[in-house]
Amino acid sequence: MATSVSASPFLGTWIGEDQAMFHAKAAPQPLVPAKRRPVRGRPMMKNVNEGKGIFAPVVVSTRNIIGKKTFNQLRGKAIALHSQVITEFCKSIGADSKQRQGLIRLAKKNGEWLGFLA
Repeated sequence: MATSVSASPFLGTWIGEDQAMFHAKAAPQPLVPAKRRPVRGRPMMKNVNEGKGIFAPVVVSTRNIIGKKTFNQLRGKAIALHSQVITEFCKSIGADSKQRQGLIRLAKKNGEWLGFLA
């Protein structure tokens, strides 16, 4: 069989790689309903230490009496003062900053356990 090749441009329906990709992208996709996630409630901003520890009832009642804003200011001042005391103690015994950080973390854990952070 002899085939002849003409110099005219090809006007047929042959689909090359580029055209096949174009047609694949252009094809309409079937509409599938999106899967909905179950609706979650809004997270409660509640103190996880509430009611834990021996001093928790005193701390909670004080917060309710003087108000949250004033209470948080007072708590911040007390924590800052306690951190200063720990820092001065570490300076007097010659402890380095890692040991000081460890003591401050220990004080926070003890405060949670006793209920001061309720």
